[in-house]
Amino acid sequence: MRLEGKTAIVTGGASGFGAGITRKFVAEGARVLIADLNLDLANEVAAELGDAVETIQTNVALGAEVKEMTERAISSFGQIDILVNNAGTTHWPAAMEDVSEEDFDKVLAVNAKSVYLTAREIVPLMKAQKSGAILNISSTAAISPRPRLSWYNASKGWLNTATKGMAVELAPLGVRVNALNPVAGDTPLLKMFMGEDTPEVRAKFLSTIPLGRFSTPEDMGNAACYLCSDEASMITGVCMEVDGGRCI
Repeated sequence: MRLEGKTAIVTGGASGFGAGITRKFVAEGARVLIADLNLDLANEVAAELGDAVETIQTNVALGAEVKEMTERAISSFGQIDILVNNAGTTHWPAAMEDVSEEDFDKVLAVNAKSVYLTAREIVPLMKAQKSGAILNISSTAAISPRPRLSWYNASKGWLNTATKGMAVELAPLGVRVNALNPVAGDTPLLKMFMGEDTPEVRAKFLSTIPLGRFSTPEDMGNAACYLCSDEASMITGVCMEVDGGRCI
């Protein structure tokens, strides 16, 4: 199995892309700590997948909770081999000047600040063990922004730049950092991206994806598994599209 003996933290791992990544990691032999705001849902995934999964309720935008998450992973697993920064949020589609300050702050806290907070806690541990893989879940919005999602787009552009900066700094220390840029998937955030979920809106959205479908949790799990496995030992600083050709 490709992740045999590896340990991982997956933030936002209880639903959507995060759950797909968690399931794939466990299937490939990893032990996973799901860190999610929705502890009940995280526990449901853990019950499905068995003893390889542990859970903790975490708001990734709060430093104290990220520290607690890290301590829990170390106490349970002994070390952290893989960190997946998957937790994310968006604002409702709106003219850029109409997005509330509260929503702006939330998007930047969850999509950007959280990556700083997890790095602050976990990068020193990976440096000490001279190994590790960090995967940031970004978005095609960073490359081909959609209108009326300006501040979400900006947060993901930040994340792609952060990924490359982290990668070049940590490469000499044995730590790889990559990102995935999915197109929208049939996840809890889809309705927020579209504004309204109707057959007509879905059809319009799908018309921009050459392969004609949304990204799935399984797509993301497969791509994440590769980038976090030893098979990708020469790959760092990559922001890989999982988008059915959306960004061509």
